[in-house]
Amino acid sequence: MEEVDRILIHSLRQAGTDIDEDVQSVKQFTSELIVEAVVKCLRVIDPALGNGLSHLLPPGMSARFRLGMSLAQACQDVGFKGEIGYQTFLYSNEPEIRSLFMFLVEKLPRESADASDQPAGKSALLQRSIAAQIKAQLSVPWLPPSCRLPIHRKTQVPQHAYILKSRAKEYRSRKKARLQKRVEEQLRAAAQPRPDTHGATRSTSDLAELLQSFGGASTGGDVLTKGTRFTHTEKFTFTQPQSLGFNSSSLTISNAEKENSVKMKRQTIDLLPDAENNLLKLQSLVEASSKRVVHLASQWEKHRVPLIDEHRRLKELCSNRESESSRKLSEIKDLHDKIIQSAEEAKKKESLQKQLQTEYETLSKDVSRSAYTMRILEIVGNIKKQKEEITKILSDTKELQKEINSLTGKLDRTFAVTDELVFKDAKKDESVRKSYKYLAALHENCTQLIQTIEDTGTIMREIRDLEEQIETENGKRTVSNLEKILEDYKAIRQENSALAAKIREG
Repeated sequence: MEEVDRILIHSLRQAGTDIDEDVQSVKQFTSELIVEAVVKCLRVIDPALGNGLSHLLPPGMSARFRLGMSLAQACQDVGFKGEIGYQTFLYSNEPEIRSLFMFLVEKLPRESADASDQPAGKSALLQRSIAAQIKAQLSVPWLPPSCRLPIHRKTQVPQHAYILKSRAKEYRSRKKARLQKRVEEQLRAAAQPRPDTHGATRSTSDLAELLQSFGGASTGGDVLTKGTRFTHTEKFTFTQPQSLGFNSSSLTISNAEKENSVKMKRQTIDLLPDAENNLLKLQSLVEASSKRVVHLASQWEKHRVPLIDEHRRLKELCSNRESESSRKLSEIKDLHDKIIQSAEEAKKKESLQKQLQTEYETLSKDVSRSAYTMRILEIVGNIKKQKEEITKILSDTKELQKEINSLTGKLDRTFAVTDELVFKDAKKDESVRKSYKYLAALHENCTQLIQTIEDTGTIMREIRDLEEQIETENGKRTVSNLEKILEDYKAIRQENSALAAKIREG
């Protein structure tokens, strides 16, 4: 068992348990050390299960009992089939603890042989950590700087960020100037007067009034004779309302309307002498204007339908992009939270890695995997030898039992024949009669001697069984456990009395 205990202690140290060098067997484990070793093994086997358990015994007895029950349930969850409870950890015995540790050590993840053969120096560990970090960074997909989160934008050079901002401003200014120039050209082309008759001029003015009712306006106070979509673009893009300019333009428009009204009345008065011809001309002009309006309305309808469809399509595309952007924004927020959580976990794991690294550096490097393999092979060889010796002893015992049975039968038969012969002669001769008595006494004494030897063997076996039971009971540490139970009982009574006093005070 000493070799088994050494292997168990070494495995528990590798799992992160702080075991002193003077501890050489499981028998020397205290309750605190047992709890720490079990929790560290559970954290390696199942981190989600082991991280919720404390590796330190709390001072209160109720908390200790709860921790013991939690540890027992956790061991059963990972597959332990033996009897286990809080008493296994608080009032332990050697066989139960050894079987529990053997199960947990078998459940620990196995390290590959390549990892054990690698050098364990600081430079080798540094190179392996650098290689692992580079491999992890290469596995992450590359993102352009504009798509990175703010925590990653710190790696961007400020000079490059300034260049990107300046280029964006230049692009927006160039685009704005180009669009403004194009709108001004369209407005100039629409504002140029067409060579037409007087009636056409009036129809154009009527059309201008009609287009003005749709919202068409001119820059600088001139009335446009034709409305296009660039007027609306110019209106919504470049008009900047100012109170003084608006008042002056309104006064100018009012003055122009009054002048037009006066001119129209003068022309009407001039046309009164030849009223019939003028009425005919006016009717023809009105008809031409109405036809022109209908023609322009049909043309506008032709242009309006695709524009409306395009507007609807762009509006739908914009809404889809907004929903997509909101979804991506929520995903980015989730990723940001995950990144923060991962960064915190990485810090914890780095601190744990440093702690484990310091513990690993303090461990002795002279013990290798091959040495433990040789020890295991030696143990297996010793077990085979013991098995062969046990088989040989069993076969010898069977042979001896057969020989004893045959000798006993031969003795009984010999005694029966001798007894019969001597008994016949004892009737005739007195000396033979004494010999017969001595023979009967000798046979009885031999029988008693054989029975005594058998009883002695039985007693020796019982003595060995009792000695083994005594060793087993000593390994269970019954006396120390009883003393500890009494101490815990006193502590529980003190806690109960303290709680009762608090309740009475409250």
